[in-house]
Amino acid sequence: MNEQSSRSHSIFTIIVEQRTKSPNQGDSSSKAFNYYKTAKFHLVDLAGSERAKRTGAVGSRFKESVAINAGLLALGNVVSVLGDPAKKGGHVPYRESKLTRLLQDSLGGNSR
Repeated sequence: MNEQSSRSHSIFTIIVEQRTKSPNQGDSSSKAFNYYKTAKFHLVDLAGSERAKRTGAVGSRFKESVAINAGLLALGNVVSVLGDPAKKGGHVPYRESKLTRLLQDSLGGNSR
């Protein structure tokens, strides 16, 4: 493994909002909106999993790789539960990692 390489996941979230004001109805101070849309985009760069035995990682690099692997495992578990029709309506383990917690609204299918 490269000594200077960054071993982490990165998430860049973009929230876009579109608002249209309602036509004036005699009240010039009205700030009411009759049309409101939002979109949320997550650009995700996942660090690859690695075997500590093969890379020879020790100390903080080892702890970092353990956290990366745990996050990837949790993401795999969430995708597995969401994609399996037999587990429909069951518990989705979003709270197992920070990664799945951040992506919860995008993974769960609650978009409108």
